[in-house]
Amino acid sequence: MATIDKYKQAFQEEAREILVELESALLELNEHPADSEIVGRVFRALHTIKGSGAMFGFDELAAFTHHIENAFDLVRSGRLKANEALIRLSLSAADQIKAMLEGAAGNGTPEACAQILEKLREITGVAEEPNAKKEPSAKKETSTGDRAPATETGTSCSWRIRFRPAEELLRRGANPLLLFRELRQLGDLELAPDCSAIPRLAELDPERCYIAWNMQLSTAAGREAIRDVFIFVEDSCELAIEPAATAATASAAPAEALPETSAPASSLEKTSLEKTSVENPMTASGRVALASSIRVAAAKVDQLVDLVGQLVTVQARLGELAMRAEDRDLQSVAEEIESLTSELRETSMGMRTLPLRSTFERFKRLVYDLGHSLHKEVELTFEGGDTELDKTVLDQLNDPLMHLIRNSMDHGIESPEARRAAGKQPTGIVHLAARHAGAQVLVSVSDDGRGIDREAVRARAVEKRLAAPEARLSESEIFAFILEPGFSTARAVSDVSGRGVGMDVVRRNVEALRGTIDISSQPGKGSTVTLRLPLTLAIIDGLLVRVGRARFVMPLANTVECVELTRRDIEAANGKHVANIRGEIVPYIRLSEYFAMEIARPEREQIMVAETEHGRFGFVVDQVLGDHQTVIKNLGRLYRNVQVVSGATILGDGSVALILDLNRMAQGAIRDGAGLGNRKAAAGVA
Repeated sequence: MATIDKYKQAFQEEAREILVELESALLELNEHPADSEIVGRVFRALHTIKGSGAMFGFDELAAFTHHIENAFDLVRSGRLKANEALIRLSLSAADQIKAMLEGAAGNGTPEACAQILEKLREITGVAEEPNAKKEPSAKKETSTGDRAPATETGTSCSWRIRFRPAEELLRRGANPLLLFRELRQLGDLELAPDCSAIPRLAELDPERCYIAWNMQLSTAAGREAIRDVFIFVEDSCELAIEPAATAATASAAPAEALPETSAPASSLEKTSLEKTSVENPMTASGRVALASSIRVAAAKVDQLVDLVGQLVTVQARLGELAMRAEDRDLQSVAEEIESLTSELRETSMGMRTLPLRSTFERFKRLVYDLGHSLHKEVELTFEGGDTELDKTVLDQLNDPLMHLIRNSMDHGIESPEARRAAGKQPTGIVHLAARHAGAQVLVSVSDDGRGIDREAVRARAVEKRLAAPEARLSESEIFAFILEPGFSTARAVSDVSGRGVGMDVVRRNVEALRGTIDISSQPGKGSTVTLRLPLTLAIIDGLLVRVGRARFVMPLANTVECVELTRRDIEAANGKHVANIRGEIVPYIRLSEYFAMEIARPEREQIMVAETEHGRFGFVVDQVLGDHQTVIKNLGRLYRNVQVVSGATILGDGSVALILDLNRMAQGAIRDGAGLGNRKAAAGVA
């Protein structure tokens, strides 16, 4: 039972992913209703959910999905057009499938299922069977309504099928009887079991499948429809599907006359398998690829990453001890362990990073539904879907993006009439974008709406006593009020917004991820909210530097080069915090001054030149100690308002080094205009 439950859980996880693909395909079909490829994607998604659901005991779910699948089979055969009514009903059906998926044994609300199926019958024009129940039932096997629609000519032909499942079939939670039930829905089926591989009783394992089947199927369906029945087991079985010589000969041949050989496959079957590997996208190489991938619980991957983080810390300590001992053998072992640890770190982190595309795809449905609710025409576009992000960060990104999209559609995008009056296209655009920026990922949500009214935000801030009426505020400071709890410029509360909760949720979630938020806007042209997120919350490559007795870590992905800074260079700059590096004037921040450290300035300092969002900046340190695999540790609530430090790490000697946020430091230097940043915040860290 534990094994079956494990496979049921795996089915539920896969079905959730398929439902996302189903929603995406339906929304694309709404824009391109004549695209047969998209229709095929919808049909395959429904067929996969139905077949695997029946295989794992979700009978009610499978039966309900079967009716939706039949409707899209009509679309696929050209007898029904994909219109908006069908797509909206199919989206409601997807919601119902999702609810049934979470319910016990795939059971849903009979009334909800019946209402959807009644509307489906009205759209398709297919009458309900005289004795059928209102709620879906998986018990019907060979009724006429459950069979695949006939071809245009109505011609039925016979197929000879050889099916030898893998011995592990039963242990994987599959049931061959359910496959035969689905074949019977296609037409008349005759079965002849091949029991020649069953061992003696003493050697028999009751959890293994030793039986093969020779079948004869008379149906109007084609080869691909028959193969679809075996889609979940085809990569681990022997399957041959061949048309019989003639329909008459095949129907006259009794089931017992079918070959019952224990050989792996006859010459005819080998030829059929070779054809299958050409026609079926599940090629031999594809099967190997599927077999070589496994589904691992996220908790296990997280545990692995935590253990690797501890290993990195221990390895750093070993390297420190080896250096002090001046033992060459020990140093050699320490270097080898460092190399292995680095490879293990890269592998484990790669296992936990996922592309953003699937996250972006999920919001197509939100935009579609919200557009209907707000009576606005909105199109969702995105770029950078292949940008990868730590799964831990990705899981916490859904809520912030959802609130930002809702805000854009409610406050930003105008009504079609208002957009026409402003000389815009009636359809508004919400654009999601992602890209790497050093050790960070920038995820932005932008729209081409009316933009943010600075004066309205300022007036609301004064009204809520967040700012003094006479205060001189920059644009970024004004937009920062939007992120305050309970802040909203909407005077009326709607179902979508107006309570001032959404942007507060965005701020808290992003800060919990050690990220930051930037807001920009142009009146009449739209606004953009950019989330600056760490690539990972666990381990990064860093550069260890020393300032006095303190040590800091700079993300290695940001750093460009290291140059010397002498007293002569300082005098040549006339006291300005700039350096001439091969003809380029680069501003720099001296960390000892930034953090108000009372230390003597050395004769020769070093400038670490880093690429930031604001251009190249230099960071002056006493000494560059070298590369460092940095295990990120949170600083705790006491330092939650210190934005220039993104965390801390434990060094090999047990001391703590702060991890610097170079982008924030550069931003503070530009804001203050003196290259020294915010001294008060720095003093709080020091």
